[in-house]
Amino acid sequence: MMIKVVLADDHPLFRRGIKNILAEFGSSAEVVGEASNVSELFSKIREKRPDIVLMDISMPGKNGLEGLKELKVMHPELPVLILSMYPEERFALRVMRAGASGYLNKSVSAEELINAISRVALHKRKYITPEVADIMANNLDKDLDKHPHESLSDREEQIMRLIAKGVKVSDIADQLYLSVHTVHTYRYRIFRKLGVKTNIGIGHYAIEHELID
Repeated sequence: MMIKVVLADDHPLFRRGIKNILAEFGSSAEVVGEASNVSELFSKIREKRPDIVLMDISMPGKNGLEGLKELKVMHPELPVLILSMYPEERFALRVMRAGASGYLNKSVSAEELINAISRVALHKRKYITPEVADIMANNLDKDLDKHPHESLSDREEQIMRLIAKGVKVSDIADQLYLSVHTVHTYRYRIFRKLGVKTNIGIGHYAIEHELID
């Protein structure tokens, strides 16, 4: 059985690399559709009816975590593997709770990627790496709101990271297709939740908690 894959990532070279891996390693999976953002992803899902979606967390416009939540509402039976450059402790627990079938760092080997696709798409089982298993075990009895930033919504966290990187409000608005007023509203909420009063405060908080690269 050929596994039909839709791949969502905003980097064309990365998408090409995934396609080459699936072809060169004799995988039973094939990329039948590509998307560079969440809107394109939904279009490709409707068009190609894939067996599995591989998607990144960080994409322009609506981010991958928001897209994942919407996708699981619209297509609850469609398995999703998250491929991300971010370390597991940053997002793995969130995406698994949002309905992902697995979280893989982009440094994963070709063999593990193929095994994960097969397990998730053919056997309808989650793919849990040892790193993700440790994170899940360590958080069984913990409150997710232990740190202030863990109370941020997905959009608030996305904007918080951009502010921490020094991106101007007007540029954030353009990048996320929001009004400047809306970004200011989100920023106020972020100030309140993190207990800071300035953009510099957001930056210091993000650096202290290793939230930006």
